[in-house]
Amino acid sequence: MRIRYENHRTLVTLTGSIRLRLKIRWCETIGCDRFHKPYRPESEGALALPQHEFGLDVIALVGALRHREHRSVPEIHEVLTTRGVAIAERSVTNLLDRYDELLATRLMERRPLQKLLAQQGRVILALDGVQPDVGHKVLWVIRDCLSGIIVLARSLLSGRAKDLAVLLREAVDAVGVSVVGVISDGQTSIRQAVAQVLPGVPHQLCQFHFLREAAHPIFEADRHAKKELKKQVRGIRGIERAVEEREDPEAAIVQGYCAAVRSAITDDGRAPLAASGLKLKQRLETVAGSLDRVPAKGGFAPALTRLHQMIVRALERTASLWPDVEYAYRFVHAVAHWLGNPHEESAAMVRRRVNGVLGAMQRHRARAGTLAGAFDHFQKVTRSYRPGLFHTYAVPDLPRTNNDLEQLFGSQCYHERRATGRKTASPGAVLRGSVRLIAATATRVQAPTARDLGAANREHWRNLRQQLEKRRVARTLRTRFRHDPAAYLAALEQQACQLALPS
Repeated sequence: MRIRYENHRTLVTLTGSIRLRLKIRWCETIGCDRFHKPYRPESEGALALPQHEFGLDVIALVGALRHREHRSVPEIHEVLTTRGVAIAERSVTNLLDRYDELLATRLMERRPLQKLLAQQGRVILALDGVQPDVGHKVLWVIRDCLSGIIVLARSLLSGRAKDLAVLLREAVDAVGVSVVGVISDGQTSIRQAVAQVLPGVPHQLCQFHFLREAAHPIFEADRHAKKELKKQVRGIRGIERAVEEREDPEAAIVQGYCAAVRSAITDDGRAPLAASGLKLKQRLETVAGSLDRVPAKGGFAPALTRLHQMIVRALERTASLWPDVEYAYRFVHAVAHWLGNPHEESAAMVRRRVNGVLGAMQRHRARAGTLAGAFDHFQKVTRSYRPGLFHTYAVPDLPRTNNDLEQLFGSQCYHERRATGRKTASPGAVLRGSVRLIAATATRVQAPTARDLGAANREHWRNLRQQLEKRRVARTLRTRFRHDPAAYLAALEQQACQLALPS
């Protein structure tokens, strides 16, 4: 191809502004696919994106500062300005978006992904979704448990089995190796999608989600009992105030006991196994027992007498709430113990042991008292989860829970919070989450260079940008309606009337 003309372009890089002279060629052979189509130098793509004034080295630095050092946009702008890069703060946000798109495009290309996964010869897929707020789209992520690679991330308006089946089929095609197992929670649409796309492949249901759902009524009963017990020890504030200005040894002892009670009250547990109410009861009993031994060593101080009486009275008034909770939690902990497979037994043996505990729950249901209905709920949930609870003991490396993927979501929220200050995930986490999650996770492992970003397929990058732009436009329309519903609807009415006019 002959050189037909030259273009000039100015780029802002970390080393200063540079002037490029681009020699544009085109083919003059009639019938050629590139007949009279401009052909730009390939080396230009390693320096900058089309229609962008900043080099890829600036974009790579912006992404590293954001995802590795958790810098906010104003902080990144200050770093760039210090290094002599003339840039507006708004442009930093745009460059950060370009970084996420380019790196995600590079990492999601099938050929490098399949080459990497071919070395391990198999994959175990984990599937889960995250929704930052009600009414927003759900970001669905499919990840390989063996390598930790995110195979696919996509935002969907719903979690129907039909939509998830499309995502799962696309992920299976992308990995290029056999799928030997799947791990997910017990959501019905996920089960149906896996059965449709991967029939016969072991589908492990998360045991953590199973126990949390099955033991929910028991956990709530424990939480209610804890709330009633905490009501009875609210008088501790008055005891603390009575001695907070004193510095004598007696006051230090009172403050020490009050600190123990305060620590016990504020120690909250998490479902399904942490019975925070029972733990609070046991710790208050321990404090009361310690106070019982104090008189033999010198007698009570008045404040300690009040504290001791308050704890004893609180335990007596809530005594009727604990026996049923303690009895029910024995079975919950027994099921969790055997699911943990401490003796590394076969799947059939673990199933038999869990069935034995469930049979005992059914036989001794009446002894649970007020929590007899909770036993029925436990049995009902178990029947739903049972087909997918025991694959982990038969398939090597198939995890028992899907907590790793959920921890990935939590880690991303943590890093976003450090960079932005937002306590909860922003709706933008789903709007651009399909690229941001992939780029952020990969950057924390190893920051890419400008050459790595330049190697991304530009056609795939443009297609990705178009998809993200459609989501942004849809969100912009919702925002405009919230700000001024009347003006928004009036504009739509005007457009509809114009379409109705004769051409």
